[in-house]
Amino acid sequence: MKTNKSLLLGILLLQIPATGQEPVAQSVIKKHNLMPVPAVLRFLPGSLNIDSSFNVAVDGFSDDRLKSAIDRPCRRLANQVGFEINRKVSTDSATATLVIKCQGAGKPVPAVDETESYWLEVTTRQAVLNAPTAVGVIRGLETFLQLLDRDQTGYFVPAVSIQDKPRFPWRGLLVDVARHFEPPEVMKRTLDGMAAVKLNVLHWHLTDDQGFRVECRRYPDLAKQGSDGLYYTQDQIRDVIAYARDRGIRVVPEFDMPGHATSWLVSHPELASAPGPYQIERGMGIFLPAFDPTREDLYKLLDGFFAEMALLFPDEYMHIGGDENEGKQWDQNTKIQEFMKQKGIENNHALQAYFNQRLFKILKKHGKRMMGWDEILTPELPKDVVIQSWRGAQSLAQAAKLGYDGILSSGYYIDLMYPASKHYLVDPLAAGSDLDEQQAAHILGGEATMWGEWVNPENIDSRIWPRTAAIAERFWSQASINDVNDMYRRLEVVSRELEDLGLGHERNVDVILRRISRTSDTAPLRTLVDLVEPVKEYNRGRLHPQTTLAPLTRLVDAARPDSQAARHLEGLVDGLLSDAPRFELYRDHLRTVFASWRDLDPRLDRMIEASPALQDAGPLAQDLEEMGRIGLEALSFITSGNGLPQGWKQSKLDFLAKAGKPRAEVEFAVIPAVRELVVAASSRADLNGTAPEEWHKRVKANASGKTSASNSSSSP
Repeated sequence: MKTNKSLLLGILLLQIPATGQEPVAQSVIKKHNLMPVPAVLRFLPGSLNIDSSFNVAVDGFSDDRLKSAIDRPCRRLANQVGFEINRKVSTDSATATLVIKCQGAGKPVPAVDETESYWLEVTTRQAVLNAPTAVGVIRGLETFLQLLDRDQTGYFVPAVSIQDKPRFPWRGLLVDVARHFEPPEVMKRTLDGMAAVKLNVLHWHLTDDQGFRVECRRYPDLAKQGSDGLYYTQDQIRDVIAYARDRGIRVVPEFDMPGHATSWLVSHPELASAPGPYQIERGMGIFLPAFDPTREDLYKLLDGFFAEMALLFPDEYMHIGGDENEGKQWDQNTKIQEFMKQKGIENNHALQAYFNQRLFKILKKHGKRMMGWDEILTPELPKDVVIQSWRGAQSLAQAAKLGYDGILSSGYYIDLMYPASKHYLVDPLAAGSDLDEQQAAHILGGEATMWGEWVNPENIDSRIWPRTAAIAERFWSQASINDVNDMYRRLEVVSRELEDLGLGHERNVDVILRRISRTSDTAPLRTLVDLVEPVKEYNRGRLHPQTTLAPLTRLVDAARPDSQAARHLEGLVDGLLSDAPRFELYRDHLRTVFASWRDLDPRLDRMIEASPALQDAGPLAQDLEEMGRIGLEALSFITSGNGLPQGWKQSKLDFLAKAGKPRAEVEFAVIPAVRELVVAASSRADLNGTAPEEWHKRVKANASGKTSASNSSSSP
């Protein structure tokens, strides 16, 4: 049986407090909604009332960024409590509700070694937030907002003592805007979400085969010809960078090369390894065009390009990609082959290493450190290059053993449509690692990756959020914070908080459904879409090939990667099978759910028939109706303990196997729970005549060995 004991215990982290005194025993054991979980968290008796007298004072350093960092949460607090909040910051710390003590501004340009720690003490009289830097204040204010609670008498923040700092200094999100352009307002709301969960690096993937998205004034045709006119001006880039800095977030640009370079070659075909002309790639996948690393004019252009980009992007790092270059153009180019022979370059991997060495010198000349994916790692690579691993923790660990800093992205590919639980249990520094302390220090953290093949400004929020909040916790919190049930409980709360920031991961689902159904009453369709998830991995493109010009406004674009309804159903089924005293309560809730599926078909059918955009969803509606019947039948057999009709179990399992196959590029997320009920009904029939308590005991014993990412909201 799955257990939720951790939900009752909360988080107990007893460490030496900032004062240097002995550890103080926790006075109150309390369930909380914080995400990420702070390093040291102690709940104390009492709470601090939040009412219209709320005010903030600053005691110590202050500047415009700090003032802005205080004003934003005050606005959000007012929206949450529903009454006016005094946003004027005073210096009277004696009477203030919240006192902020900041020691200094921190680094003028956000950096990987920025101090982000803070101390938050809340008593029944006052809250005091101490931080060495403005970024620490920003992090602490997000925690303060998450602590807000309410009861019948009003709003309050529980009395608490928090000492917090991140486990890893590099906690990022990659957003690919090359395959589908995301306007500046999308990037800004993404940054708001990142700040709310304490992510600190926006990895901006700006060039690829499908688009060149940044203005270069020295070589203006790069963007003009390589972007369909969809690119960021330098003023827009600066605006986004400033917006990120105000939230304590670094912006690391990526310009992918020598492969993934088609958009460069549209305007500069002379730099390619094969004759042009070239056009922007409209498809998805890995393509052949690559730079010709033997051409000196290539390095001249790159020198001029990076000179300009180094002034535009203030961060210390620049990412050069370096991945998935198959080198087929190199193999077929006689000039390149002769160059390799003359230089003693044995293979394409060595030729790319030659290119990387040249590029490293250009970046260093302009004051930048080079980053790249696993493929750039060679014995000759300078040690101050940072490796980003998509191949896995073992590849990252090998780089660390060789003395390279690195970050992990394998396991955090959110574009693969896996649930939060799968990403949550991946750790940049896995338990049992054989890295010594010095080697482990090279693991800087990780990045979630939002590759852009199937996202646009309307659905990107539902692909990033709220799952990325769970990944953010993995990067910030201690490795021991790994209870999946509790993560999902808190993630539901955080999801609503992200909505308050303007993110559309929930509301845009209904926008898409209204559009494709051509009606405002989307309730039947919403029921269906809540029970399915997009197909995993890269199967969407295989099932329904599309170009980058195709609109992303189909049923699959409304479906979310982590079905809350499926987790809830799983929790109900587990309760039914393992909690004998409350069997009838779980049974009645499940009957209601299955009856709603069974009775949904006529209304859903009418919607599908009236909308050409929904025609491929017809089989899904029919299968959902049948699954409702199967669930009701299974409940009936489990309740009565009567024998099953001959062949019933196998026929239902066969149907569920068929219904589990993808249609309309989605798949039912609820099938495992329905299958579990069918098997349980068979088990109950096999024990016909046995007391229900004995059957529950056997089911409970079988269930105790299961491993599953269940939903904490299983209790009816």
